[in-house]
Amino acid sequence: MNEEADISIKPTDLRGILKYVPQFRNHIFVIALDGSIVADENFPNVITDIAVLRSLNIKIVLVHGIGYQLRWLSEERSVEVSDLYGSGTTDEKTLKLATEACAVVNHKMGEALTHASIRYATTNAVRASDVGILRGIDYGASGKVDKLDLDLFNTLLEKDITPLLTPIVFDRDGRSLRVNSDQLAAEVAVQLRASKLIYLTPFEGLIIDGNAVQNIPVEELRTLIESKKSSIDPRLLSKARFAIHALDEDVPRAHILDGRVFGGLLTEIFDKVGLGTMIHANEYQRIRPARKKDVQAIYNITRTGARTDALRPKTRQAIETAIGDFFVYEIDDSIIGCAAIKAFANSETMELGSVYVHNFYEGKGVGRKMVEYAIIEAKKRQAKKLIALSTQAYDFFTRSCGFAEGSLNDLPAIRQQDYVANGRHSRILIKQLS
Repeated sequence: MNEEADISIKPTDLRGILKYVPQFRNHIFVIALDGSIVADENFPNVITDIAVLRSLNIKIVLVHGIGYQLRWLSEERSVEVSDLYGSGTTDEKTLKLATEACAVVNHKMGEALTHASIRYATTNAVRASDVGILRGIDYGASGKVDKLDLDLFNTLLEKDITPLLTPIVFDRDGRSLRVNSDQLAAEVAVQLRASKLIYLTPFEGLIIDGNAVQNIPVEELRTLIESKKSSIDPRLLSKARFAIHALDEDVPRAHILDGRVFGGLLTEIFDKVGLGTMIHANEYQRIRPARKKDVQAIYNITRTGARTDALRPKTRQAIETAIGDFFVYEIDDSIIGCAAIKAFANSETMELGSVYVHNFYEGKGVGRKMVEYAIIEAKKRQAKKLIALSTQAYDFFTRSCGFAEGSLNDLPAIRQQDYVANGRHSRILIKQLS
């Protein structure tokens, strides 16, 4: 534990957390901890974060892995194991060491949960069946999730008891089987209808082409695995695959993040930006027409743009009056970008304006998607031409969005008058729509 870490909570942080309390109250989060995270010095802080979540009436199910401990036992005993992480075959020697490793991790988890005053129960609410023989390979004592005792899970959660699940699972005859903890967590999240599946790992997030990505749509991740699997760090492939499975079965979000970071779990859940990678279903990020309740958020975003002279200043009243022209880009109920399209009387030209994105999301394709949305909307309204005026982002419009530079004569007469009067000397950009 880092004794010098600043554990004070700023009022702004607290407001950020409290905003999510009604949203997540009585929801279920399934949190899977790699064995390496249980062994890390930050592990007590992870348990503290979990205690905070439970204090906010979020129900937690914990799943732990044992790969790190199994490797250590294998080296200490000079016993070669058939598979470290539960995805391959499990011979009798490996099962014996895995059972021992499981006891070690489970004991350490129990100590930490008890120290944090978290009531928990190691339970046999999951039943496994053996993998069997696949493509001529006998998987031995490797198992897969067969059935969940949902009544037992719900009873524990209703009594404020946290289920703690291990990767050694019994079959219907009481035989021990080694189950991949990533799969175990995903299946539990699916069947309990969890709101979040969270993998705590020794990685910054999901590593693609050597870099951790902040968020990725499930369809994009699926395409990568199907056509460019080598771009994903092989140590995270299992989590990526089971995250896809969970989202396909209506778990809204899956997260992969670094469990070694102080306060990382709370940051990932309660901070707009997060810490690791969020894998999200299609509805996670969307563009929608603005509503009256969005006026303040739009004002805040456009005010930031006005400070750098990227946008013309707008008052709250002006935004509220023209709210029907605006649309917003929303991520997890937070507005991180806005734009507006305006029609001109007796003209087949429309104007795209107030395009601005929260600075953290710059370069992530948000602006381009909003422009594409505006083009679609303008076409729906029978516009023949879309114009945009820009002092700083003209390269974005021409290179990324297919606009061409125009002249004053391309503007409707009423817009020409305003252009001359405001003295901003913006570049005039044109997109032909037909």
